Amino acid sequence: MPPALNIIALATFSAALSARALDPVLPHVAEDFSVSIATAASFAAAFAFTFAIIQPALGAFADIFGKARLMIVCLALLGIANILGAMATSFPLLFASRILAGIGSGGVFPIALGLTSDLVGAEKRQVAIGRTLAGAMTGNLLGATVSGLIGDFLGWRGVLAVLGGIVVLASIVVAIRFRGAALTHPPRTSLSALKQGYRTIFTNPNARICYAAVFIEGCCVLGLFPFIAAFLFELGQTSLSIAGVVIAGFAVGGLFYTMTVSRLLPKIGVNGMMIGGGALVGVQLIAVAMGPEWKLHLLSLIFMGWGFYMIHGSLQVFASELSAEARATALSLHAFFFFMGQTVGPIAYGFGIQHAGKVPTLLTAAAVMIALGFVCAKLLRQTRPADAAVT
Repeated sequence: MPPALNIIALATFSAALSARALDPVLPHVAEDFSVSIATAASFAAAFAFTFAIIQPALGAFADIFGKARLMIVCLALLGIANILGAMATSFPLLFASRILAGIGSGGVFPIALGLTSDLVGAEKRQVAIGRTLAGAMTGNLLGATVSGLIGDFLGWRGVLAVLGGIVVLASIVVAIRFRGAALTHPPRTSLSALKQGYRTIFTNPNARICYAAVFIEGCCVLGLFPFIAAFLFELGQTSLSIAGVVIAGFAVGGLFYTMTVSRLLPKIGVNGMMIGGGALVGVQLIAVAMGPEWKLHLLSLIFMGWGFYMIHGSLQVFASELSAEARATALSLHAFFFFMGQTVGPIAYGFGIQHAGKVPTLLTAAAVMIALGFVCAKLLRQTRPADAAVT
């Protein structure tokens, strides 16, 4: 694997540190600003919506002006947004800082996937993407865990200040290391070629399946996260550190996926990964619905993360093959639909829990995820991009 993948993994690690930074401390944010948990959970929706809505523009800019440069700028923006959030004196100001953070985060991970796909051929791409994911999963793991620990000692403002400073520092380190990295850049895409790339993407029959599937994933799985701490509070477990550890379990499962994908893929194939992953996620959503103690919650989140990345990693590979000339655009659209799902998810979960109850809502999400694995395995077909010949 190219050494530059380690630099890309460092970038995704740094960005992922603050992706779920507020989830473990949401009850305290809600208390400080005298808002409900459901209202505080809107931070996740705002972050995800901004991340999503900026993707078409960022993907185009990356294909035209260069992926690495834009990724580094967005990483610095994310760190600054976190620091500004720590200084917010009102709920609207904190909300605005999360929107800014969504813009910064939106230019890191999808573009990192585009760089990874440029560097590695299709036959090794799922394993290479797994390494990039390992950086993100480690960041998610430490971010959720550390934010809970910092929250217990310094409050939610301390969480944003510390993680923001770390991300700004990381952006400088990544920029320095990229300067000396031996990257083989594909020719930058012109505006006319980009338009053709959009046509190539949306005439590929895999596009609508990939994008619909990641939207559903974001809604059913990531939409649950802002409510985990509240579920634990209902069970009498009010420690923010425990909430952070439980949420971090999902990232542990993601890391387990990155360590097992190279062995699982040859044995069960892509279809097996998608079916097995969807089923594993569904079973764990059922387990969470039953309201176990926090240790069993943690175990469920670990298995949920493993299953989620089995199906999600497969979808990322399909998305990377929608277009060769406009790969960053294709992957940014993939992220757009994924984070639109995360935007709708907290709202849908909040509505469902309020009107139908926790158990029926989570059981519905479980059924959808199990079905999704089978549908993707049946409909997605591995094909070369229509514009592959020009690369």
